[in-house]
Amino acid sequence: MSIPPRNQHIIENGKIILEQEALAIHLIAERLNERFSAAVELLTLSQGKIIISGMGKSGIIAQKIAATMSSTGSTALFLHPADAAHGDLGIVDHDDIVICLSKSGTTDELNFIIPALRQIGAKIIAMTGNLRSFLAVNADITLDTGIEKEACPYDLAPTTSTTAMLAMGDALAISLMQQKKFTQRDFALTHPKGSLGRRLTVQVSDIMVKGDALPLVAATASVTDLILEMTSKRYGVSGVVHSDGKLCGIFTDGDLRRLVQSGREFLNLSAGSVMTANPKTVAPSTMARECLDILETWRITQLLVCDASQRPVGIVHIHDLMALGL
Repeated sequence: MSIPPRNQHIIENGKIILEQEALAIHLIAERLNERFSAAVELLTLSQGKIIISGMGKSGIIAQKIAATMSSTGSTALFLHPADAAHGDLGIVDHDDIVICLSKSGTTDELNFIIPALRQIGAKIIAMTGNLRSFLAVNADITLDTGIEKEACPYDLAPTTSTTAMLAMGDALAISLMQQKKFTQRDFALTHPKGSLGRRLTVQVSDIMVKGDALPLVAATASVTDLILEMTSKRYGVSGVVHSDGKLCGIFTDGDLRRLVQSGREFLNLSAGSVMTANPKTVAPSTMARECLDILETWRITQLLVCDASQRPVGIVHIHDLMALGL
């Protein structure tokens, strides 16, 4: 399908804008120096909070950087500079680090609070394109996010400059994450609702069915009782236990079909005589993802969950695990 000339022009223009912004990131990467490593080390050693501030579009980027740092192992939050000047500076403590974002370094609302931050004793990291500005001169560390031109055709709307700040913020956050040795499991703990969080934090004990809903019969029970237990609990399976409550076997609807096909009289047999001994089980502490792997590897639909004494305490079905989005 051919693209109309007008649409092709829009596509080409979009490519130019993206390439301009990509070039800006490339250029600030080339200018990255020891000030960046000093900033990461300062953030790594900090015992306080990381507070990120900026006005307008820079403020929106500051909020995103704070969110990224919060989700990757650092206590970070956004502080609006105008609100800070009217009492919200009370959240800043002497052992905090304040990261200030301003393209020009001359943002009045931001520069107004710099002397107060100095008196509190907080360290200041500036992110600006003007290294001679009030903000840059009064910061402990200044990171250069200067750009040649905004992607806006009038060089007015913050576009390339905010992209540069965002990329620099990501570089700080991920470098800080690596310095702190923040792991996948740590990430999962801050993202329990996400698929990774569920994969790394949900245990079998969190989702297993237990109590009266657990299908179990004694080894001495009849096959009739065994079938009633299976059908009433609706799992298509029942555990078989010794008199001491320890698991000795399992009986599934597949076992029942095979009994019927055998032509044997079996209703008065004992559960212990028709069960499959030594079935696969999992512990309550088994991770949900690992449990799903076991079910898929062995092509079974449910597993009994046993404690350290091999007493059944629950059952988990593959549908419950699939519902987690693992």
